[in-house]
Amino acid sequence: MNSPVRVVAIIQARMGSNRLPGKVLLELAGEPMITRVVNRVNRAKTVAEVVIATTTEPADDALSAVCSARKWACFRGSQDDVLDRYYLAALAHGADVVVRITSDCPLIEPEIIDQVVRQLISQPAVDYACNLLPHRTFPRGLDVEAFWMRTLANLWAKDENPSWREHVTQYLHQNPDEFRICGLTQECDLSAMRWTVDTREDLALIRQIYEAFGHDNFSMREVVSLLEQHPHWSDLNGHIQQKAIY
Repeated sequence: MNSPVRVVAIIQARMGSNRLPGKVLLELAGEPMITRVVNRVNRAKTVAEVVIATTTEPADDALSAVCSARKWACFRGSQDDVLDRYYLAALAHGADVVVRITSDCPLIEPEIIDQVVRQLISQPAVDYACNLLPHRTFPRGLDVEAFWMRTLANLWAKDENPSWREHVTQYLHQNPDEFRICGLTQECDLSAMRWTVDTREDLALIRQIYEAFGHDNFSMREVVSLLEQHPHWSDLNGHIQQKAIY
């Protein structure tokens, strides 16, 4: 990493899922989905360490065991207060900047992570950077949020809404005037593409993509090209509605 700022990517993951239980350990081209996510995040040049943040629930012992076997950093905290889980994990791993990634995004793009992080650290007065604002132009499933430790501490102290704390940065999104925010967009609007894994239909699409490549070292542009060659693949999950946050 070129920057003296210590950037820690924290991937929230747990075995519980209403729509697709145990999805983080489901197989993608011979590896668990969480492995694909970790591999891709590790390729971001700005990231010093990748940490899996899971829960203390017994159901997540299996995920913790995978982390131990792969020698991945793992932090276990609250199941529902994910903001607290992030805050304590970031403290434990000495983060100056935290990158928030979710484990159901096996196409997460290292290059986009680096762009968002560099946007943040090049402007020290900015509190928060993401590729979701001012509007989404990247496929759903490539979401990246980056924020200073001071911002995370501020959210942790101020957010008194349990439903917001489950989603880490909701206080910021509901109170944008309290923060200095910058957003990354791209000229080509790919926001209609759904590359996250929340249902079996989503999994079917992502498995098609992984089976086509046979590995996890490919880019967003290569996926777009692949889907242009196989336009019917996107029909697998084209009808799925994103679950409301609250």
